[in-house]
Parts: sequence; structure tokens; C-alpha cells
Amino acid sequence: MLHILATLLWSVVTIIILINGIYFSIKLSFPQFKIKKIIKSLFKDKNKETLKILYLTLAGRIGVGSIAGIAFAIYIGGPGTIFWMWIFAIITASLAYTETLISICYKQKKYGGPSYNIKNGLKNKKLAITYSLIIIIAYLIGFIPIQSNTIVKSLNSNNNIIAIFLTLLSFIIIKGGINKITKVTNILVPIMTLIYIFICVFTIISNIDKVLNIISQIISSALNVKPFISGFIPTLLIGIQRSVFSNESGTGLGAIAASSSNNINGSQSGYIQVLGIYITTLLICTSTAFIIMTSPYQGIIINNPNGIEITAFAFNYHFKNIGKILLNISIILFSFTTILTGYYYCESNLNFLNTNTKALKIIVPISVYLGTKTSPTTIWKLVDITVAFLIIINIYSLFKLRKEILKYHKKYDRI
Repeated sequence: MLHILATLLWSVVTIIILINGIYFSIKLSFPQFKIKKIIKSLFKDKNKETLKILYLTLAGRIGVGSIAGIAFAIYIGGPGTIFWMWIFAIITASLAYTETLISICYKQKKYGGPSYNIKNGLKNKKLAITYSLIIIIAYLIGFIPIQSNTIVKSLNSNNNIIAIFLTLLSFIIIKGGINKITKVTNILVPIMTLIYIFICVFTIISNIDKVLNIISQIISSALNVKPFISGFIPTLLIGIQRSVFSNESGTGLGAIAASSSNNINGSQSGYIQVLGIYITTLLICTSTAFIIMTSPYQGIIINNPNGIEITAFAFNYHFKNIGKILLNISIILFSFTTILTGYYYCESNLNFLNTNTKALKIIVPISVYLGTKTSPTTIWKLVDITVAFLIIINIYSLFKLRKEILKYHKKYDRI
């Protein structure tokens, strides 16, 4: 039932993302290709607050979707999913810019995002509340549990001990609120990104003779339309799902993080979100794909896969005994920073709902614990379904606010 619902929803979401991604790309003169402005936006902020927001956003984006999610996509949909992941990352980068631009304009104090856009821009309080509730549900039953689930599967040790440790560590850090979370992500995100990129570069250099063949596999598999229904469409949909899950563009989540800064220039914040899309999808996710595809992963048979099993196989193949250690370090860093950012997204939306957030400091660690005991297949399906609803609501609001978006773009796009 969940599988059928997810497939139907993503058939609709694919069309919505494609049409609106192209629409806003054209209307805003392709902000995703303005590399000079992206770089200027990163270094223009003397207080380095922009860099802190980039780290917070990356902490939310570079989670298990970048390691287990990509492996799961290749295993289920084939190498072609990576091609569609690239294409949709570039298209939806315009949506990341758009949703951030308008969120900065409608934010209140240090809170913002689609709920505020819908309430203050569209004057539709019920839809705004619905969006906030879906985000909270999505993180508590999907995004956060899949992080802890992946950590446990990766470590493959005593589940109870790891589950309790993750639960307590999550509680200690989120108890300090957004300031504590930002401090942690500012330290962990650069470290984990550099470590992972180094691992990938080493793998590619060691398997340089396979690179051209892998690129050929990715493209040919993506464009293989025979048979159309059983081959092309599932590959396309899985590629899009993993692209959106890894970079969050179109969901409005990055805009929530961007709104926590003091920056009032929505265009500058938007370009930073575009950079976040490229780092997450074109760099980190692609790194995972090449690590997996330079190994003989096709021979693995797994029941109820999380995705991390395939990545673990590839790491062990390339790095032998040290492979497990390298993967565990990457998984723990990636997953844990996503849990922390997930807490902030829930807190932000509870504030929008005028609800006390104290209980959240208990509920999120419980979600972390329960994730270690739940079937990963079920969690992935719940993630796919909730993300689909977030995208439908968010992009609907962006399209309705298109005139305001164009006005603010012309006002602030002077970097």
C-alpha cells in the first residue's frame, strides 16, 4: 500500500518539479548557473554568518541520503538513477534559490520558511499549519529515524548500546538549542565533507581505468527506454526521489535554515542554497556513486535493504579492513548532523504553531531510539510519501507567489 501511494505521489511530484524548476529558471534568468554571484555571496559576509548557515543547511542535507540513499537507488533502479539525480539537481537548484528568496522576505525574527510564506503571503493559515505539521511528522517518523537506523546497520554491533548512546548524545546537544547545534555543525560539516571527498578522490585515482565505463553505464542506463514502463520510468522516479531526498530542494527545508540568519538579502541567501545543492548532490552523492560502481556490487543479494549494506561492501572492497572504519566515521558524522538539523526544523515549525518546544527535546531522542528498531524499507517509504506532500504544498505556494518572487529577485539580485 505504501509503495503504491509513494509511486502515485512521485509521478505527480516529478511533473510539478520539472515544470516549476524550468519556469523559475527562465523567469529568474537561471540563478543556478550564476557561479560568480554564488562565490561572491559566500565571501561577502564579513561576520561569516553566511558560512554558518551553509554548514547548518549541509548538515541537514548531507545525511544517509548521500550514502545509503544513493546506494539504495543504484541497487533498485540501476546506474541510470545517478544521471537523473544530476539533471534534477540542476533543475531544482532554481527552486532552492526561489524558496529561500521569498522566505527571507516573509520571515519573522529568526524563523521563516514555507509556513510563513503561505500564512503571510498567501494568507492561507490552514495550509501553512498543514505544511508545518507534515514537516514535524516527516522528521519524527522518517528523516530522523532513518539516520539512527543507518548508523546501527553500519556499525553492525550491539544495537541496544548504540541506540542508547545515540539517544543520550542527541539529547545532550539539542538541549542547548540552535546555538549549540550551530556550533557542532560548524565543526563537523567541514571535517566530514573533506574526509569523504578525499576517500572518493583516492578511489577514483585507484580505479581510473573504470571511470569512463562507469559514466557510459550511467548515461546509457538512464536513456534506456526499452522496456519503457518497467525500465525507464522506475529509474527516472527513483533518481528524482534520491535527488530531492539528498538535497531537499523544492521541499522548503533549506529555506528554514537560511531564515535563521540575520541576512536580509534574500538573493544572497538563495545563492548560498544553490551552492549547498551542488555540494550535496554533484559532489557528495556522486562520490558515493563512484565508490559503489567501481566495486562488483551487482552480485550482492540483500533482503529488506537499507542501502548502507551496498556502500559497506564497496568500502570493504576498496579499503579492506580499514573500509569499515572509514564508512562508520562517515555515516556517524553525516547522520548525526542531520539529526541535529532535523531537531531545529521541528522546533522552527512548532514555534510557527505557537506550541511549546520543550517536549521536543525528549521526543527527538525517542525518535532516534525507535529508528534503530524499525524496518528501513518502511521508513524509506514514509520519507518518500511525506517529502512528496511537502513538495506539492511548497511549490504550489511558490507558484502563487511568483509575482512577489520576481519583484524581490529584481530588488536584491545586485551582488
